[in-house]
Amino acid sequence: MLWVRLATGLLLSAIAVAQEPPVGTVIPVMLSSGLDAKKDEAGKKIEGEVMQEVPLPSGAKINQRSRIAGHVVSVTKPGSSGSSIVMELDAIQDQGRTIPLRAALLAVASFMEVSHAQSPISSSSNKDSVNDWVTRQVGGDVVNRGRGKVGSREGVVGTWVDGSSVLARLTPNPDAGCLGGPGYDREQAVWIFSSSACGTYGLSNVKIASSGGTPPLGKIVLKSSRNVKVRGGSAWLLIVAATQ
Repeated sequence: MLWVRLATGLLLSAIAVAQEPPVGTVIPVMLSSGLDAKKDEAGKKIEGEVMQEVPLPSGAKINQRSRIAGHVVSVTKPGSSGSSIVMELDAIQDQGRTIPLRAALLAVASFMEVSHAQSPISSSSNKDSVNDWVTRQVGGDVVNRGRGKVGSREGVVGTWVDGSSVLARLTPNPDAGCLGGPGYDREQAVWIFSSSACGTYGLSNVKIASSGGTPPLGKIVLKSSRNVKVRGGSAWLLIVAATQ
């Protein structure tokens, strides 16, 4: 019967989504939790949300506004050698389902960078419909909403969907430490990031010391010669790391 087939399809989709996403799946998130090496301690909870619907190769998806959770693993307080925070983002809550996650970090941007990426390049564009804006992604790609295209120095690299939703094929950025690999063969949800976004943007003196893409997998390390501080509202471009 039709309703049985529909129910079976929905169940299979739910099972697919509840499993860990395939290696190389990109997940753009905004963290509501701030990080501060001066104040934070191991065990601190990290929370945020997925900012764009994430399509999966199976046809399933991770829904926009799903909640992401993680924790601080360890903190090195500011001193003569600077400071560091080791963290993990390890689960997504999507409509009652818990999706396990082993995430590496491609890029992180400050709230101010997020704001810039969601504003038109030309101040006169404020008079136009938001669907006609031309905006600049974190990392430099240009979104021409009127044409529905995302362009970089390499040419057209993606598609504008709506609002701040962008699908783009990742571009390796070896100079910044992103060498490519699984997931670079298809368009993915990148939100306000460029196809080649890699590293930190708008975060003074904070660097990604370890992305979590190599052992120990999923352990993201931020370092600073001063104090590691990332305010709430920051944007994070995650990618599912290889399994152990």
